[in-house]
Amino acid sequence: MIALRPQLPGLLLATAIGLVGHFASTYTPGWLNGILLALLLGMAVGNLVKLPAPVQPGIGFTSSKLLELSVIFLAFGIDYGHIAALGAASFSIVAIMVLAMVLITFYLARQVRCPGSTGWLVGFGTAICGSSAIAALAPRVAKDKEDVGIAMAVVNLFGSVGMIVLPLVLVRFGLSDTQLGVLIGGTLHSVGNVVGAGYALSDGVGEVATTIKLARVALLSPALILFNYLVNRAEARSWREHLQLPWYLWGFIGITLLSSVLPMPEALLGAMEVAGKLALTIALAAIGLKVSFGQLFRSGRKGLGFGLIVFAIQFALVAVLLVVLG
Repeated sequence: MIALRPQLPGLLLATAIGLVGHFASTYTPGWLNGILLALLLGMAVGNLVKLPAPVQPGIGFTSSKLLELSVIFLAFGIDYGHIAALGAASFSIVAIMVLAMVLITFYLARQVRCPGSTGWLVGFGTAICGSSAIAALAPRVAKDKEDVGIAMAVVNLFGSVGMIVLPLVLVRFGLSDTQLGVLIGGTLHSVGNVVGAGYALSDGVGEVATTIKLARVALLSPALILFNYLVNRAEARSWREHLQLPWYLWGFIGITLLSSVLPMPEALLGAMEVAGKLALTIALAAIGLKVSFGQLFRSGRKGLGFGLIVFAIQFALVAVLLVVLG
């Protein structure tokens, strides 16, 4: 408790903003979820109010440590059983897409010179599961927490736009429920985006899209390991160093394996889901407090452009794989 005392003012401020965002999101449009709202509220406070020095240590602590902790809670929602529910063709599409998008994200972000780690985070969030994927990767690759806020904003924006636009466009092509489900579940960013777009078309499309999406989520652990290898391979002196993952990643991997082979009580899974969302929301409020509007304008433009590029590449890739393997 004594060690936490210097962190308390900033922790309490971020918690208050995060809780406001969480509960106020009930009264906002569907695209403005609690995580994004907390980020925006934090940015508003951080830019409009000169924050006193005593809150700074706690803001830094909350934006890093609570982000790591949220990853542990979110791991309870991942079940490898969703991969087993896919047929060989659908699994091949998901696995190839995730592998390809991780590699494309890593190399393309450097080519287009997306600032900091923003490109990596935007691409990884697009490939896997939006905010949760960004939260899982961020502590490992984001030296500047502003990159996390920008990536979250970009991914939530494109996920929300895609949830509205994709059903309106795809319905014109006379595709089957399975084809529609694979395209929606294989491309949209978060589970909420996929559920909203899929069930807007039909229950059949919604079921296929959700299954495909959950399989993408289940591949988060191997995707994290691969990205960690790509980022750190030049500095590693032996293969053992690639296994020196931070504690939260080992915990994440262990919990996902455990929850996939052992039945977990629904009450526990529900509690962990709520705890994970709250922790992530409060962490994003703290990150928002550190994001300047000037930095957002400078880095956000390239982040938006990169987000659009990787979203288009991912959609094209899934469409081609659907033709070849579907």
